[in-house]
Amino acid sequence: MSTPSSARAVAPDLARGAMLLLIALANVHLFLLGPAGVRGYPAGLAGMDAVVAFLQMVLVDGRAYPLFALLVGYGAAQSARRWEPAVAVSLLRRRGGWMLAIGAVHGLLLFPGDIVGAYGLLLVALAGVVVRGTAVTLGTIAVLGCVFTVLTSAFSGFSTGAAALPSIAAPDVGSALVQHVGEWSLGTVNSALVTAGMVALGALLGRRRLLEEPDGHRRVLRRVALLGLAVAVAGGVPLALAAAGWWAPTGAQALLAGVLHGLGGLAGGLGYAAVFALVATRWAPRPLLAAGRRSLSCYLGQSVVWMVLLPAWTLGFGARLSVAQAALLAVGVWGAGLVGCAALDRGDRRGPAEILLRRLTYGPAPIR
Repeated sequence: MSTPSSARAVAPDLARGAMLLLIALANVHLFLLGPAGVRGYPAGLAGMDAVVAFLQMVLVDGRAYPLFALLVGYGAAQSARRWEPAVAVSLLRRRGGWMLAIGAVHGLLLFPGDIVGAYGLLLVALAGVVVRGTAVTLGTIAVLGCVFTVLTSAFSGFSTGAAALPSIAAPDVGSALVQHVGEWSLGTVNSALVTAGMVALGALLGRRRLLEEPDGHRRVLRRVALLGLAVAVAGGVPLALAAAGWWAPTGAQALLAGVLHGLGGLAGGLGYAAVFALVATRWAPRPLLAAGRRSLSCYLGQSVVWMVLLPAWTLGFGARLSVAQAALLAVGVWGAGLVGCAALDRGDRRGPAEILLRRLTYGPAPIR
């Protein structure tokens, strides 16, 4: 089933449009070549680079993808309401399967840190629960999944000295593509495990229409926004200090800092979703909404830019850009995406990835 753009809820699309900036900032530093420090940031930062790394660690790192996962689950619950249960389960699984396929192409050819495949895998696995499961079942998955995420994040506090994506430094395209196979495969399974809780939570919130009807949940949203972002910032400070090079944690300290960072990430994802829902009641700029409605195309488009410019086996700018310069590049690419999506929106045209996914899921002529 297709939903006309004018009929879509504003808040989820606004959140997706803003989320794309967070994702760009979260991903671009992974392409910087050189000795690796904490959470994929280069080691030995100083000056403005250290400041940017600190700010991104408390506001972006580990906060963007929980928000992404929440919105995936929320969107699945929205879609499920349009169909009879059996049809809804079938369509969600079909959509998830094609997302996994798109993620595989994206991850193997462009960005092995792809997340689309992981969310597709989760839709296939959780479609029945999203449609037919009780609130208790979804809540249990959400709690257990989030606990697992926090516990596994303990190990993210260590600086291994190895790049998060070694293929970025590969000397040629053939070597890079070979490495992509292992990086994407292992990364997809890991990402699915650590985001399952937020996908389930998003589905639970989608059943309650929390983001679609923000006026009716304003008090709850205010509390979630304030508490979520406060925990995100506070929990992110220890590892932010380490990433910026202002603190060198010991083994036990690094474990605790990793746990706090993971907890802050989940809280931050919720906090951002609440903030965007509240903002949408008063301000919803068209370019952000347009990008939110074409978020898959924008996400894939960002990877094209990263791969053309940054790896050693393409133009190699990842060896020359600083953390601060990479952040400016991320903002610029996101801004260009807004411009492009606004142009598509004026012509009432969907993004190319959205068209492809809809046709693969619903067939060439979806019911309106």
